[in-house]
Amino acid sequence: MRVLITGAAGFIGSHLCERFLREGHEVIGMDNFLTGSPDNIAHLFENPDFTFLKYDVTNFIYVKGDLDLILHFACPASPVDYMNHPIHTMKVDSLGTLNTLGLAKAKGARYVFASTSEVYGNPTVHPQPETYWGNVNPLGPRSVYDEAKRFSEALTMAYHREHGIDVRIVRIFNTYGPRMRIDDGRVIPNFVSQALRGEDLTVYGDGSQTRSFCYIDDLVEGIYRVAMKEDIGGEVFNLGNPEEWSILDLAKLILDLTESPSRIKFVDRPEDDPDRRRPDITKAKKVLGWEPKVSLREGLERTIGWFRERVT
Repeated sequence: MRVLITGAAGFIGSHLCERFLREGHEVIGMDNFLTGSPDNIAHLFENPDFTFLKYDVTNFIYVKGDLDLILHFACPASPVDYMNHPIHTMKVDSLGTLNTLGLAKAKGARYVFASTSEVYGNPTVHPQPETYWGNVNPLGPRSVYDEAKRFSEALTMAYHREHGIDVRIVRIFNTYGPRMRIDDGRVIPNFVSQALRGEDLTVYGDGSQTRSFCYIDDLVEGIYRVAMKEDIGGEVFNLGNPEEWSILDLAKLILDLTESPSRIKFVDRPEDDPDRRRPDITKAKKVLGWEPKVSLREGLERTIGWFRERVT
């Protein structure tokens, strides 16, 4: 297959490029490096099956030749990034989605959209199944990401219904692993870098809020199955690890694994920070035969090893 991956230089996008190349596909990576890094894909440039285009998906997209599959993964994904780039975030998941869907229509390509667990907001249903509509504040600071993703989901389904495009949507829950930016702003990079530097680990609130954490290899496997499986056009899948951890317990585990002398410091919680977040992956298990394999402890050990070489 000939595959276009937007956000190719990002954390998840770069791992996707590797996976599709490893499976024998031709990959075109696209990124404007707003939050992605050339370092994440530098090792791919010598691969004859990999082509890179430095480009902003909010502009009209032209790709020469056939395309079989488009994965739209371009978007600032951490609160730090999308609050620093609020308008561009909304443009990537409105104009960028429109442009990539238009390209899929023109090429007759299958389309996978990277959505997020943030579409569920601060959920009143737990764990969250794909049928849950969410509890999102449309005016809050996180709305530039939440509502942009919700709009993109609606736009993706509109192209499916009106133009017959073979679309699939993945709602990604917290994912971690090598190639996350040290200054990413999300909880695992924050805690690991603070622990390795001997700094206080900053826990929002009392740390009782929960999240589920999926290792990058498990997530990529799930995305690959969504992309390659036949006869699931128009379907939505939660992809994440259903094991639920409190933020305080996560901090204690990272202190243990890093053998850090750091202490835990409690700070005020940001506005609209969800109380609980855990995916119901029943559908992914049944339809895709997928579930995470890597435990949090094992995944963190791999991630900490990667961060040790880079944290100063």
